[in-house]
Amino acid sequence: MKGGKEHLYVKTSKRWLVLIVIVALCAYVGVCVVVRFLQARLIYFPSRGYAATPGDVGLRFEDLTLRTSDGVAIAAWYVPGEAAKGTLIFAHGNGGNIADRLHAVKLLQGMGVNVLIFDYRGYGRSEGRPTESGTYEDAAAAWQYLIENRGQSPERIVLFGESLGGAVVIELARRYGPGALVVESTFTSLVDVGRLHYPLLPVGWLLRYRYDSITKVGGITCPKLFIHGREDTLVPMDNARKLFEAAAEPKEFLETPGDHNEAGFTYSEEYSERLEAFLDGVFGG
Repeated sequence: MKGGKEHLYVKTSKRWLVLIVIVALCAYVGVCVVVRFLQARLIYFPSRGYAATPGDVGLRFEDLTLRTSDGVAIAAWYVPGEAAKGTLIFAHGNGGNIADRLHAVKLLQGMGVNVLIFDYRGYGRSEGRPTESGTYEDAAAAWQYLIENRGQSPERIVLFGESLGGAVVIELARRYGPGALVVESTFTSLVDVGRLHYPLLPVGWLLRYRYDSITKVGGITCPKLFIHGREDTLVPMDNARKLFEAAAEPKEFLETPGDHNEAGFTYSEEYSERLEAFLDGVFGG
């Protein structure tokens, strides 16, 4: 009788163990399916309304609508600089919209450059939904506007990208050859960042949007400035250093205090001046 109870206990335990394994596997597969098919919602965090415009911070500006190669209308602001030495294209990160970058825009305009800042498709007043290829075409529309409508020569254009926007302008620099490239809080690839934060998931297989900057940056020959926060917990410093090391000369690395959203040239006047000095070197000012 005793042996029968023990046998029943072992059999029941095995059933529960099998059930737990099945439930865990189903949950794991479910998470993978969500990441695979809903990853755009995990990467892009757009906001639609504009809380302010450059006019609200004392800047003259032109409210533009750019047209991409695939026919999407993109919202942008053109902020002219006083006696501008060149023009800077600003590609923002994956959250919010252009209205959230007005402090940065004002600082940049004060460095003697025109600033063209645009919203990706699905952000602000731009049409469509964001995708990796779409963000590249949105940035290309900004480039074409400066070349075709403003008569700006490529060597007088600086590309600036924060976080995901850094990956966007690295692709733009690879295509067109600007006067300089500045990336802030930017990663080697989205796959590398995903593996850091989700080591138990097959990130390399799941991600359709890859933003693989580390394979592109070595072919970009213009002057480059990499800015990164030493306390960045989203994109650790060693990841940023790997991107920098893969880049061709000429290049510089500027380390600032702050986490991912606080670091960068806006952290203090000291770091703004470092960026301004870099721009002066590019434009010979």
